[in-house]
Amino acid sequence: MENQTIENGRTPAQQQEVETLRAIAKKPALQRVPTYLKLSGPGWLQGAMTLGGGSAVTSLTIGALFGYELLWVQPISMLIGCIMLYVLSHQTLHTQKKPFESMKKHVNKPIAWGWALAAFASSIIWGFAHYPLSAGMMEEIIVVTTGFSVDPENTFIRDLYLLGLAIIAWAGVAYTALKYGEHEGSGNAVKFFETGIKVLTGLIVIAFAWVVISASINGKVDWAAVAAGYIPSSFPDTAQGVTVVMAALGSAVGINMTFIYGYTLLHKKWTADHAELSRYDIGIGLVVPYVVVTSLISIAAAGAFFGSDMGIEGKLSPTQAGTMFMSAGLDEVTSRLIFAFGILGMAIGSLVMHMLCCGSAAAAMFNFPENSTKYKIALLAPTPAVLGVFVWKTMGPYVILPTAAICGFLLPIAYIGWALLNNKKDYLGDAMPTGTKRLFINLAMVLCIITVLASVTYSTLVKLGYL
Repeated sequence: MENQTIENGRTPAQQQEVETLRAIAKKPALQRVPTYLKLSGPGWLQGAMTLGGGSAVTSLTIGALFGYELLWVQPISMLIGCIMLYVLSHQTLHTQKKPFESMKKHVNKPIAWGWALAAFASSIIWGFAHYPLSAGMMEEIIVVTTGFSVDPENTFIRDLYLLGLAIIAWAGVAYTALKYGEHEGSGNAVKFFETGIKVLTGLIVIAFAWVVISASINGKVDWAAVAAGYIPSSFPDTAQGVTVVMAALGSAVGINMTFIYGYTLLHKKWTADHAELSRYDIGIGLVVPYVVVTSLISIAAAGAFFGSDMGIEGKLSPTQAGTMFMSAGLDEVTSRLIFAFGILGMAIGSLVMHMLCCGSAAAAMFNFPENSTKYKIALLAPTPAVLGVFVWKTMGPYVILPTAAICGFLLPIAYIGWALLNNKKDYLGDAMPTGTKRLFINLAMVLCIITVLASVTYSTLVKLGYL
């Protein structure tokens, strides 16, 4: 029977999974990877959330303005962020306690509430950027495939058209998110959702690989310089370069990612037996896709735009980039259609995770089940973000900057909370690290906290005009 349980509380399928993990535990690392890839899941959801519009814009900007010089920045920033995700994974799997409750009980109630509220609010606010991005990419795809377009001079009609496209994107996102949360603990629903995210991530990688291969065939990629770019042998000597590096170092893992991660682990019914799997899961589902996708975008932008006479200044939007790729010599299908599909996939995956984060944050704060009507309403909290097609460009000083600053400073505070939890015997029990391992983990967490705090402080001072 599907719902049959055995003595230790696991279903037969879950018990079989644990026995599989135990059976391969003594095999060499490479031989374990295929099984871990099959069983992975929560890490891919983290990857879908971070591979959004912000990652795309940052990657384009790094390549277009600095060539191959800063290819090392985003891999380093992701590895720093993963330190804390590994720590959170260790705590959640061994205690089986919800992260919000753990933070509230063992660290500080205001910090716990600030963490949850910031995750909830940021998942709504960043949606205001992702829906217009989704609509813009859909518009680009429609233009290239059908030739249909709306006169850009008629701003009212075009905005309504973009709103319609944003609503279509919202419908798909909402349906997917609601299906994931429809049946709490439903292995099939979770597995179907995670498989969809894996497929989407694969398609995003293929799309940007296509762009880079096309650029390489056209002689626009210097592969020796690409290889050198992953070695952090230089640091920008301009204010703009320092700002890009500092912003990237603190933003690879956002506060909403940190909140929902523990809940996706619990939703999968993972336990301490899954500890090693969870580490591979983060590597396979988050680190590798993030590094590959951001690298491909930066390499394509560096090859096509860096050192050109296109007069690029400031951040480069994906819509601009598609047209500029074509101006740089790439064919229309590659520069506008394939590239647009890749960016659209990034935006949609991120939007789905924004909804799931809102649902989990609300359920944690107000203690209602993750399959209730209240949970489903909370999932849909980002719905007003479809209006971003009208208001995103004017939200900066009033909404975006305060949200970015508050969430930015709460992130290292949450990190400090996890560091404290990782050293509490009454919380972790025998799972608390000891000896050299404890020292190493604490030093790594301190490095992560200092880096993120420096990044947030610098970026905020730049946005406020003090630097």
